[in-house]
Amino acid sequence: MFLRRFIAPGLALGSTLGLLGAASLRGAQAQSPADELARIAAEPVAIGSSRGAGGDPQTSVAQSVTSSRPSANLDTSIQDQLGADGDPFGLRAFLKARGITYSLTYIGEGLGNATGGLRRRAILEGLLDLEIDADLGPLLGWRGASLHTNLFQIHGAGLSRGTIDNLVTVSGIEALPSSRLYELSFEQKLFDDRFSVRFGQLAADTEFAVTQTGTVFVNSTFGWPNNMAVVIPSGGPIYPLAVPGIRAKVVPNANLSLQVGVFDGDPAGPARSGADPDPQRRNRTGTNFRTGDPALVIAEAAYAYNIEAGSTGEAGTVTLGGWHHFGRFDSLRFDQNRTPLASSGSTGIARRFRGDSGLYGIIDQTIYREPDDPNDGASVFVRVAGGPSDRNLIDLYVDAGIAYKGLLPGRSDDTVGVAFALSRISRDARAFDADTILATGVPGPRRSSEAVLEATYQAVLGPGVTLQPDVQYIFRPSGGILNPRDPDAGRIRNAAVFGLRTTIRY
Repeated sequence: MFLRRFIAPGLALGSTLGLLGAASLRGAQAQSPADELARIAAEPVAIGSSRGAGGDPQTSVAQSVTSSRPSANLDTSIQDQLGADGDPFGLRAFLKARGITYSLTYIGEGLGNATGGLRRRAILEGLLDLEIDADLGPLLGWRGASLHTNLFQIHGAGLSRGTIDNLVTVSGIEALPSSRLYELSFEQKLFDDRFSVRFGQLAADTEFAVTQTGTVFVNSTFGWPNNMAVVIPSGGPIYPLAVPGIRAKVVPNANLSLQVGVFDGDPAGPARSGADPDPQRRNRTGTNFRTGDPALVIAEAAYAYNIEAGSTGEAGTVTLGGWHHFGRFDSLRFDQNRTPLASSGSTGIARRFRGDSGLYGIIDQTIYREPDDPNDGASVFVRVAGGPSDRNLIDLYVDAGIAYKGLLPGRSDDTVGVAFALSRISRDARAFDADTILATGVPGPRRSSEAVLEATYQAVLGPGVTLQPDVQYIFRPSGGILNPRDPDAGRIRNAAVFGLRTTIRY
């Protein structure tokens, strides 16, 4: 019964894409040796190009063709397969000549947990993303200036919410059904594009803490690090919520970039008495435009190496960053008098701290490029992030993964990947669990960590069309808490998730 509920919708979701991409699949992937050589010779070398996720030079040869990450830099389109029908009435060409470009991306997926979590369930969810960019040079003669916006239509039911109850959201597109504004920004570039300033409605996960190799994975944590999503109010300025902010970026040379962003620190505002506790419901359309909350500041330096033609080593990027939130944060263990909150003598009002901070570091490294096809090969990434234990539920976050583009013969554009992420429950949160057991005399679980292992394969059926089976295993959902639906059953059990994602981009 479960398999029928899950597999049938997934196959239905992918069947249309399979038909759309079949002709292109036969043509583009089943090429003769001469055609393959011609394709390789015609392809520009990706390493060192401006197509890297997050706006930095591409150093991951295995960066995927399509992605749900807001940071991803995508340029393939199904328009190439539609011939004369790809641009009805010539509208796209007309707008492009005037500096206006747009894209429509639809991501649909079926996901189900075969075991574990709160209950077994299969779901369908989708995201329609309209992205519009206007270069004000051709449009108004304003050199270096541009406008950008994203509009989302989100539908379906997510799997993490109410089904697995985990900290690391299973899918990067999971959100409450809504039609909402994401980003709406103006950018001005100066000094031969070495300096830029961008302001408006911004999201931090489009440019900060980005790993290029991680763009292929489905789980949300391989986009924006999970510790930051858990501890920053309302999740921070990340999908699907953006905030008013400003970002300045300096690029002294082709290898180095320095950027800093200042954002409103709470996309939805505090969950006050009587208000809905869910931030996505408190900011239903993405148009709250809050400016009065304590600020969130993020600064980052990234250095890309071996991106020049003829470099002897493989390309990579080292990124170091940090953030500070100027708001107030509750102690996870002590009250105002520094008495354990679990104690019968506690006031029950948590001690308040001024501000919260964190650091992160990322290495994105290409480890192998195929000698006959320099745009195929393997890349790895490692990312570490952390913050103070006394006010953060997660004080240490680590993820790592490997991806290979073009692993199978004749499948040059396909990407396969395996990744692992660990979120450690902070020392003070674990101590609170121990205090509770001691104070009540009732045995109970002590949270430790949550982890996820993901394996995925993104098959390119044609330009702008992909099909992506995915498997995830989630260890100790929410760190190992009791199952709220059945506390007598013990902890929430580890969950095995199977999924199928399809993408069309026009």
